[in-house]
Amino acid sequence: MKIETGKITSTFFKDYLLNKTGRNRKEVLIGPKFGVDVSIIDLNNGQALAMASDPLTLIPSLGIKESAWLSIQLTANDIATTGLSPMYAQFVMNLPEQLSPMDFNTYWDAIHNYCNDMAIAITGGHTGFIPKQNSTTPGGATFIAIGQKEKMLTSNLAQVEDAILITKTAALSASAILAMCFPETVKNKVGIENYDKACKSFYDISVLKEALITTDYSNSITAMHDVTEGGILGAIYEMVIASNKGAVIYNECLPIGNTQAEICNLFSIDPRYCVGAGALVITCKKEAVKGVIQRLQKENILCTEVGKIIKKQEGIHLIENEIKTPIIYNQKDPYWNAFFTAINKGWK
Repeated sequence: MKIETGKITSTFFKDYLLNKTGRNRKEVLIGPKFGVDVSIIDLNNGQALAMASDPLTLIPSLGIKESAWLSIQLTANDIATTGLSPMYAQFVMNLPEQLSPMDFNTYWDAIHNYCNDMAIAITGGHTGFIPKQNSTTPGGATFIAIGQKEKMLTSNLAQVEDAILITKTAALSASAILAMCFPETVKNKVGIENYDKACKSFYDISVLKEALITTDYSNSITAMHDVTEGGILGAIYEMVIASNKGAVIYNECLPIGNTQAEICNLFSIDPRYCVGAGALVITCKKEAVKGVIQRLQKENILCTEVGKIIKKQEGIHLIENEIKTPIIYNQKDPYWNAFFTAINKGWK
């Protein structure tokens, strides 16, 4: 079997990883599971520990500080889905040997400052410089938070009849990164205004603020899941599968900003299915929808109701132009092909 590049598929996860997770320890409440952002460990005192890991990012064309920002926020977003802020961080860095001491200092200063601003203590890890290392993901981060066990959310807790909400817009991170990495092309093809808006939106990639706001409705919010590879439809699919439920989604309700649509069209990708960090999928009781949306709007965070959770046997469907079709889970995010195709075309 040929191994596809990028994030592994759910089938690969089941076939090669799911039943090979070391010793079975009773305090592990949530272990490796498709569509779940965090692991949860029972601390036996009414408290639990949430843990999440993600790759680090180092993309020269994006920028050193910008890469550090992306690295911190993507991992923090996973922890945020529990309703907690990250508290501790470990970093493993296998850096390219050509990275200069000055650039490393800029990168690490940014990581330190972002963590300090978010009250995250960096507790250790590993750092090395590796020959012939050219990856844009040269290592990984693990974030940890501790809180009340009964109040922690995970993305597999959605319930039948829950409303499905999405914050901000589809393709937020994909459009922002593509604009920042190919500024001349984006400015020439879709205009300076869209370029500026996309670049500004890069700093909206964190979902921590909206995740913490939803704790005001802790009795009504059932689950949260951050949007990454696979986009907003992929994230909904993951949450629904993890919760062992079905869903119906209304295409006309999906939030897709004009800037994101223009940039995705330029790069020939569907904004509904591409990397969308910065958006958060929330499931909540129907009676809480209005309150949640209004509470987020007070903080200038767009929130849109897009569908509802249904029984598993009813499937996972998208309704578009009054036609109901099964949602297709794309195993490979189209963003990656778009990014490398643009490089091969010589786009600047």
